[in-house]
Amino acid sequence: MGNPEGELSVLLLDDADIADLNKQYLNRAGATNVIAFPMTEGEFAGINPNLLGDVVISMDTAAREAEMMETTMENRFKELLIHGILHLFGYDHETNEADAQRMENKSEELLEAVRSVEMLIR
Repeated sequence: MGNPEGELSVLLLDDADIADLNKQYLNRAGATNVIAFPMTEGEFAGINPNLLGDVVISMDTAAREAEMMETTMENRFKELLIHGILHLFGYDHETNEADAQRMENKSEELLEAVRSVEMLIR
């Protein structure tokens, strides 16, 4: 995806903690499933070009969504992690339908790649 040496951090929180971040940084009320904080944008973007940013996932929300979607927590976690990583690379699903479709397509492509690797190591 353009940065094979890229680094990111993953932070796993509960709903209360992600709601605090959501309010503080995005001015949105309540918990959400995933938030991405890209380090390739903004005031400090040039400090380390390999530092992609942070992906924050609410494990509470992920568990509820997995149950609602009738999937495993493991699968939902992978979907949210990929979603967050795509945001770090500039993908956006909120701007317009074309961008949302582009992000969905890339997400499916990456999930399929993960599944293929999992099949090889089993």
